Amino acid sequence: MEEKRFNFKETALVVIDLQKGIAASGRNTEPNAASEVVANAAMLAAKFRENKAPVCLVHVSSIDGKDMLNPILDSAPNWGGERPADWDEFVPEMNAQKGDIIITKRHWGAFYGTELDLQLRRRGIKNIVLCGISTNIGVESTAREAYQNGYNQIFAETPWAR
Repeated sequence: MEEKRFNFKETALVVIDLQKGIAASGRNTEPNAASEVVANAAMLAAKFRENKAPVCLVHVSSIDGKDMLNPILDSAPNWGGERPADWDEFVPEMNAQKGDIIITKRHWGAFYGTELDLQLRRRGIKNIVLCGISTNIGVESTAREAYQNGYNQIFAETPWAR
C-alpha cells in the first residue's frame, strides 16, 4: 500500500468515545480489543501533539438524559442500566491536555449539535484522522457527518497506527 502523507497544519485527530464507560464495557470493539484501540489512539494523539496539530477528544455524556435523542422505537435501547460517576471520563491513556479540543456529544455522531465543525474550521482544518471505539456507531456516524461537511478523512486502524 502506498504511504500517505499529510500536512499537520491542516489536519486534526478526532478520537471518538474513548471514555471509561465505553472502553471498559468490552462491547462494540470488534475487530480489535479495546485496549489495543486505546493504545493506538494514545500513540496517534502523542504524535499529533508533538506536531502541534489539534487533538479532538469526543465523549458522549448527559446530566439527566433529557438532552439525548429519544425517538419512538419498536424496542427501547439497552443503555446498560445505571452508569458509574466516571462513565463519561476519558480513559487515562488518552492523557487529555489543556490544548486539546474537548467535545461532548449527545448523539451518535460528533458533529450534530456540537461545536466540532466550528472548532476545526477556525483552525483551518481540511483533513481529519478519525479513530475510536464503537466503529459501527460513533465513528461511522462521525465519518458520514465529516463527509457531508467537506472534510477529507483518513481512518486510523491498528496496522497503520503501529
